[in-house]
Amino acid sequence: MSDSDVIEPAEPSLGAGADDQRLAGEASAGAAVFDLDEGSAPPAPPPDLTAAAFFDVDNTLVHGSSLVHFARGLASRKYFTYGDLGRFAYAQAKFQLLGRENSDDVAEGKRKALAFIEGRSTAELMALGEEIYDQIIADKIWPGTRALTQMHLDAGQQVWLVTATPYELAATIAKRLGLTGALGTVAESVDGVFTGRLVGDILHGAGKAHAVRSLAIREGLNLRRCTAYSDSFNDVPMLSLVGTAVAINPDADLRDLARERGWEIRDFRTARKAARIGVPSALALGAVGGALAAIVSRRQDGH
Repeated sequence: MSDSDVIEPAEPSLGAGADDQRLAGEASAGAAVFDLDEGSAPPAPPPDLTAAAFFDVDNTLVHGSSLVHFARGLASRKYFTYGDLGRFAYAQAKFQLLGRENSDDVAEGKRKALAFIEGRSTAELMALGEEIYDQIIADKIWPGTRALTQMHLDAGQQVWLVTATPYELAATIAKRLGLTGALGTVAESVDGVFTGRLVGDILHGAGKAHAVRSLAIREGLNLRRCTAYSDSFNDVPMLSLVGTAVAINPDADLRDLARERGWEIRDFRTARKAARIGVPSALALGAVGGALAAIVSRRQDGH
C-alpha cells in the first residue's frame, strides 16, 4: 500500500487524553486477531483485499448499549447488586431516549467495568460474553445493519466492529455474526488475569480513528475504498477517515452533519426501514457490487 492510499485522520485536539486515545487505538488494533477454533486453518484472504467496512456497535448494530446488556447478564448471575443494575438501566434508558452517549455515563461505565474485572481471568470474561450474547444481545441486533454487514462480506471485504465495549465482548459479537473481527477497549492483563487498568483509555472518539488507521496499515487497506457506519457524532473522526461514511440511526448532531457533508443516512428505527436499505457507494468498487443490491433486496423481502 502506498502512502497515497491512506487518508490521514484529522488529528485529535491535543488535550490531556490525546495520548491515551492514540494508545487505546494502537492497543485495540494490536489485540484484533482473526479468531480461530482450535485446529482450524487460517481463513482464505478475502477477494477484495484493499476494502473493508467498520461498524460501531451501540445503537448502530445493537439496539441500546452492549455494555449495559452485558451488565444485565452479570446481574442475573449475581455479579452486581440490584442497585447497580438500576443505575445501568437508567443509563440505558437515557441512551435509547436521547440516541447519544453521555460522557458521565461513559466514565461511570468505565469505573464499574474496571472494578468488576480486576483479578478475574480473561477466559472468564470471554465465557461470560458468549453466554450473555446468546441470552440477551443476539435478540438486540438491528436486522437492517446486519444486512449491511452481510453485503460487505458478500463483496469479499473484511468487516470489523469498532466499539468502546471491552474487546472480549466485541470479539464474541463479531464471531457470532461471522464478521472478520473487532476493535474494542483493551483492558490490561498479566498472565491471563486483568489488572484493573486499561491500555490507554476506552476506545472512544478519536481513539476509534487511531484503531482503524493502525488496522488499515497492518492489513494493507486503502481507506478511500473503506466504509464506516455509526450512530454517534462522537465517531466523526472515524467516519471522516474513510472514503464512504454512513450514519445509522443517527443522533441529531450526526444527522445534521451527515446532511451537510452528503453522507448516506440509514434509520432502522422507523417503519420506513424495510424500503430504505441501500448499497453504500463504496461497494460499487467491489468485484460483485452490482449484484449485491438485488441479493440484499431479496433477503429483506424474505424477512
